[in-house]
Amino acid sequence: MTARSRRRTWLLPALAGIASVAVGLGVAEFVAALIAPTAGPILVVGAAAIDLAPPWAKDAAIALFGTGDKAALLIGIGLVLLVAAGAAGVLQAVRPPLGRLLLAAGAILGVAAAITRAGATVFDAIPSAVAGIVAAVALGVLLRRAPDAAATDPSRRAFLTWAGGATALGALSAAAGLALESGARAVTAVRDALTLPKAAVPAPPVPAGAQLDIEGMPPVVTPNADFYRIDTALQIPRIDPADWTLRIHGMVDREVELTWDELLALPLEESRTTLMCVSNEVGGSLIGTALWLGYPLRELLNRAGPAPEADMVLSRSIDGFTASTPLEVLQEEDRHAILAVGMNGEPLPPEHGFPVRMVVPGLYGYVSATKWVTELEVTRFTAATAYWTDRGWSARGPIKIGSRIDVVRGGTGAMTVAGVAWNQHIGVAAVDVEVDGGTWRPAELATSINDDTWVQWRYDFAPPAGEHEIAVRAISADGEVQTAEIAPVVPDGATGHHTVRVTAA
Repeated sequence: MTARSRRRTWLLPALAGIASVAVGLGVAEFVAALIAPTAGPILVVGAAAIDLAPPWAKDAAIALFGTGDKAALLIGIGLVLLVAAGAAGVLQAVRPPLGRLLLAAGAILGVAAAITRAGATVFDAIPSAVAGIVAAVALGVLLRRAPDAAATDPSRRAFLTWAGGATALGALSAAAGLALESGARAVTAVRDALTLPKAAVPAPPVPAGAQLDIEGMPPVVTPNADFYRIDTALQIPRIDPADWTLRIHGMVDREVELTWDELLALPLEESRTTLMCVSNEVGGSLIGTALWLGYPLRELLNRAGPAPEADMVLSRSIDGFTASTPLEVLQEEDRHAILAVGMNGEPLPPEHGFPVRMVVPGLYGYVSATKWVTELEVTRFTAATAYWTDRGWSARGPIKIGSRIDVVRGGTGAMTVAGVAWNQHIGVAAVDVEVDGGTWRPAELATSINDDTWVQWRYDFAPPAGEHEIAVRAISADGEVQTAEIAPVVPDGATGHHTVRVTAA
């Protein structure tokens, strides 16, 4: 047998496997759109992969891909499916029924991922089961039409027509499923038509001088489109505000339930707050500041009457994510910990938690910034754990003092370095810059919006020609100096001085 013939021996069955899986997944997406819109096989397997991945794998994904980590995961799942589908075709051709058993294993994996999700129903298992059945039937049909190595070109063309038709049917089915997902479009329409009430307590305006006039500096208030997104939701939950409720329960004198209309009827407050992901590396971009509109969480907790021995609030998202927030932080009078409905003058974007999320200054998002929040359980740290604390992260997560270099402008004799610094709920008193390991020199601080937001800074100096290493550190209002000790993001946030190398020409 020639090398070309050997290639045909496995190539056509592999194409049969790929086409079979394509039509199976396409039909499954159509079925999911009809009965279980959040239970498409790829999405449920991807969500399970996120939940089961060890912390080091998640850290590596965020470090490599940043806010594109979910797209990278979907691409990775697609590549694995491609290889597995081809292998199923070859195995079925040479060692039946191994190929169909491989397809069945994939379907079982999808069913298991679907029914173990938070809030799953029996209907969630159906799309993955359909994918396995359709793919197995299609594989048998296509392999019966696959010619052998000695077949004529017309026979091969006929097979390729069948395989292409199956793939096209899968694509059309998936497209039809997307078209049927009217729920997501309806929620989007509701959000677009929504006008939030004016704040009973408006935030002070951004002070003059808060934004440095230096090319390349990030806006002191981050636009919604540029705000970082890190969460565990592979598919963004679509919640109609009319169906949203918040339940406060647990170690309380009385349970409290709040509807969307009741929340909007409360005297809402505005506040500007910086949020940061605990996965933000030194000098990283997983940080942003926005104008938030919401209602103080302490007032809602006061309605419920937490028990004296309670010390934690376990918040829960509609997709099952949980976060553990210290109760005393949420009860502080001078901290703008809110149940937020608005972001930068508009309803929360879907990817940032529409209709309702938590915003808590001074804590990393993994213990405080629950999106799509529907439940607050008052409890104790010794009695309950949360999504990320179950995976090795610290339970309380206060944001560490930090600083970042964003731009370097100029050259020999005149150079400007600028960036941002933060120490939430305490404030930044000073920023120092070090050049080539020399003396730390004070930078010029822009006007701070408030102690819960980052502040911009700049440093002008006259370097000689050549390469230079520039480092930055922040000093807090209570005298804490940002440490130079290098620590990874796990278990409670990275530390170290952000350093850049530049060439003055």
